[in-house]
Amino acid sequence: MPSTTFWGYRRANGTVGTRNHVIILPVDDLSNAAAETLSHMIQGTMAIPHPYGRLQFGEDLDLTFRTLIGAGANPNVAAVVVLCIEPKWGKLVADGIAKTGKPVASFAIEDAGDIGTIAAAAKTLREFVLDASELKREWLPVSDAVFSVKCGESDTTSGLASNPAVGSAVEWLVEQGATVIFGETSEITGAEHIIAARFQTDAGREKYLRMHQSYQDLIIQSGADLLGSQPTQGNIKGGLTTIEEKALGNIQKIGNLTIADAIEPAVTPPGKGLYFMDSSSAAAEMVTLCAAAGSMFHFFTTGQGNIIGNAIIPVLKTTANPKTANIMSDHIDVDISGMLTRELSLKSAGEKLLDMMTRIAGGRMSCSEALGHKEFVLTKLYRSA
Repeated sequence: MPSTTFWGYRRANGTVGTRNHVIILPVDDLSNAAAETLSHMIQGTMAIPHPYGRLQFGEDLDLTFRTLIGAGANPNVAAVVVLCIEPKWGKLVADGIAKTGKPVASFAIEDAGDIGTIAAAAKTLREFVLDASELKREWLPVSDAVFSVKCGESDTTSGLASNPAVGSAVEWLVEQGATVIFGETSEITGAEHIIAARFQTDAGREKYLRMHQSYQDLIIQSGADLLGSQPTQGNIKGGLTTIEEKALGNIQKIGNLTIADAIEPAVTPPGKGLYFMDSSSAAAEMVTLCAAAGSMFHFFTTGQGNIIGNAIIPVLKTTANPKTANIMSDHIDVDISGMLTRELSLKSAGEKLLDMMTRIAGGRMSCSEALGHKEFVLTKLYRSA
């Protein structure tokens, strides 16, 4: 039977995590250089650079703030140093993270320059690292954890095997009392009626349908042809010729579960169970939003060989494509191609994923971590002012 516990970290606010990162979080792109210099200066820290944070406004700015605060608040993070050009925005992000009870400090470059800011921040960062290094893992129930799922570079093996295997694992996790996030709003096109029917409440169903229709309206108004983007060239090469085919395989990742509610991007689920999060289908963007929403661990299926990782949460990658499992074995944590030859049942494949999840959650590196994949990509809604 899968383990109902994992070897992780309990944070001050009660959330549970699999990693113990001390991060340097730039609020804006101009602070990236100082953040990366600090990460080289103080060992055991990680800078998370990104290209945005200047002259954004409205809903786009709100989403950036939610994502940055959510990244720092994630239970895989022990402490945070926030860097920014202007002190007001840095303080806003730091104050949001501080609500979790973890150590956080903000430094503004505007009145000190890079060298002065780095010197001041390094002293605080050093103390954060020393304190975080003494934190201990303990056995924690999966019922207290938040997980997330996504697929990328999907092909015919995804809908046939790897996505249903993740669905089996997700069913088990929710049965234990865990919380699971899925999304990819555009990739459910053609199966939105199936997802809508799974919601536990009419309010949740209506919220989801509004999210999906908003995406449809955006595409129609732009006059764009999505062929080549949805499905991607890799999807088409793998045998998925329409978005409907892709969608019907995609939704296998949630098994036969009902959906508790629909949530906005980078918003933490308010309770236990399965939640739909309105999100991009771009791999790095979606996983970043999941981390900002509180996911501590991500299941990622691939057919043709997506190599995604994440700066905050470990990403377990699995495939049922024997060619991908062989040629790209350095990226694949769990090979379940045996499902196609009937050497593995759906249940046993799901249990293989859960076993590796327990090992990675307990400290084993995922393949993406070992290869240095630290993708952190903000979702941008529209162009800056």
